[in-house]
Amino acid sequence: MPTPPQMLPTKIEEASAPGLRYRLEGELVPVLHLALDGQLPVYFEHHVLLWKYPDMQIGLHPLKKGLKRRVLGGMPLLLLEAQSAGEVAFSRDAPGHVAALHLQPGEGIVVREHQFLAATGAVEYDYSRMKGFANMLYGGGFWVDQFLAGDREGVVWVHGYGNVFEKRLEAGEVIDIEPGGWLYYDHSVQMSQEVYGFKTGLLSGGGSLVFNRFTGPGRVGLQSAYYHPPGAETGAGGAQQSQGGGVLGSVMGGLLNN
Repeated sequence: MPTPPQMLPTKIEEASAPGLRYRLEGELVPVLHLALDGQLPVYFEHHVLLWKYPDMQIGLHPLKKGLKRRVLGGMPLLLLEAQSAGEVAFSRDAPGHVAALHLQPGEGIVVREHQFLAATGAVEYDYSRMKGFANMLYGGGFWVDQFLAGDREGVVWVHGYGNVFEKRLEAGEVIDIEPGGWLYYDHSVQMSQEVYGFKTGLLSGGGSLVFNRFTGPGRVGLQSAYYHPPGAETGAGGAQQSQGGGVLGSVMGGLLNN
């Protein structure tokens, strides 16, 4: 039988990457602690910085795309970076699990929106719209973060809700994941949508079951707890339908503006 997804370590006492040492700790709300040697910056969203020493220099991280697209996509308007030697720590201020994703030169990874924590300066950052109406409506996120390692090893740290599990897919191996449950996947992995409608029995006309299907080779990350937009399933109550309309409105507004 295929090997099931395996839970990643919740605590790392000491690890290293080019230009830094790091550790992960915290039983409920995890914290990423970095000790930089000043050779490479580390960039991050401004609201995830937990603490730093006064001599740590913080500056702006350059972005490829303009502010208008980031506003429409709901992405952070600014990315900051730690630019000097020193120590700094990050947290997403939410219960969960931080995973360290090491990328070798030329490797890339896709991360669910708003769950990126920090990355080393050797990793290029971009973002893109996730195509497919089912992904937009059923919790897959409208935008994703894209990371690509350049000419040296890099690390991307991500925050998952609940615990983070990883499945390493062989070439041609397939796994179906509820759209709210995936956290990241390698560029070598292909993702498609699978929608199953219920037509008979008690659930006749009551809704559909949606999966994202991932085909290897490469890594896929899963989170055991996730946010599922209210009203995403058909047949919900009036309040949920109203909220679902807000999701749909956001999706259609985004389509019209891009």
